[in-house]
Amino acid sequence: MERVPMTPEGHKRLNEELDRLLKVERPQNIKDIATARAHGDLSENAEYHAAREKQSFLEGRIQELQDKLSRAQVIDPSKLKQDTVAFGAKVTVFDVDTEEEKQFTLVGPDEADAKNGKISVTSPVGKALLGKQIGDEVNVKVPAKTICYEVLKISFE
Repeated sequence: MERVPMTPEGHKRLNEELDRLLKVERPQNIKDIATARAHGDLSENAEYHAAREKQSFLEGRIQELQDKLSRAQVIDPSKLKQDTVAFGAKVTVFDVDTEEEKQFTLVGPDEADAKNGKISVTSPVGKALLGKQIGDEVNVKVPAKTICYEVLKISFE
């Protein structure tokens, strides 16, 4: 069984979503199905079909969250070695081509959010940065080109 790395915050967020689905969304959906069923002929009842479709989505998401949480490997970044890039690190890099500084936080695949600078440790950039130290140069092959970064700062929060 493959473990899913995640931060304590990511684990908490998934638990909260699962709790909301089980305690709020699912009971409301059951009520919606019962109400739609009371309207009569089910073959032409759009409300009933929509509620059943939502039920299918909810059950699928609940199973997915339960699976991820059962395989979760919660990693507290503050307890990791502080001088090399690892899971949970906030890394400041210098893009040699564009001469811009960028900041990435390495997280698990379910927590990745590129718009907010959170990248997966399984992404090309994440894989390339793992194990690097301040001053190291990193070449990342992306579909369009190869990007060269210099690691400027590593922090764990």
